[in-house]
Amino acid sequence: MITERRVVATLRVFLAGLFALLVLFQVMALPGQFAHMARENPESAYLRWPLTALTIFWVVCVQIVVIATWKLLTLVRRDRIFSGAAFVWVDAIVRAIVAAGVSLGVVFLVVGFRADDPGPVLLLFLLCMIVGVAALLMMVMRALLRKASDLRADLEGVI
Repeated sequence: MITERRVVATLRVFLAGLFALLVLFQVMALPGQFAHMARENPESAYLRWPLTALTIFWVVCVQIVVIATWKLLTLVRRDRIFSGAAFVWVDAIVRAIVAAGVSLGVVFLVVGFRADDPGPVLLLFLLCMIVGVAALLMMVMRALLRKASDLRADLEGVI
C-alpha cells in the first residue's frame, strides 16, 4: 500500500511542476499569445490587454490554490491538519476559486450577449459549472474539516 508520506511527496512534485508551468504561462505564453492575436487581427487588438490581465488573474488564482494546497500538505505531514491553521489555507482556496468564478461569470455574460456562435458560450458555461462545483466542493470539505477538528478537540479533552 502506498504510504501517506509517498503520496504527499509525489503531490508536492506535481504541485511544484504545475506552479513552474503557471509561471511560464504568466510571464511568456499568455502575453505572447495576446500580442500575436493583436498583430494577426488588428480589429481585435483592443482586447489584448484586458484578455492578458484577465487570464493572468486566473493563473494567479490557480497559483494561490497550489500554494495553499502545499501549506495544507505541510500540516498533514506534521499531523496538524485538524487545527485552526488549516482553515486559513482552505479559506484561501475557496476565495481564489470564487474570485476566478465571479470573473469567469462576467466573461460568460459579456460573451453570451454578443456571441453569434453557441460554441464559445457553451464552453464558458461548462467552465463556470466546473468552477462552481469546485467552489461548492471546497465548502463541503471545509465543513468536514470543521467537524473533524471539533471531534478531535473533543477527544483530546476527554483523554
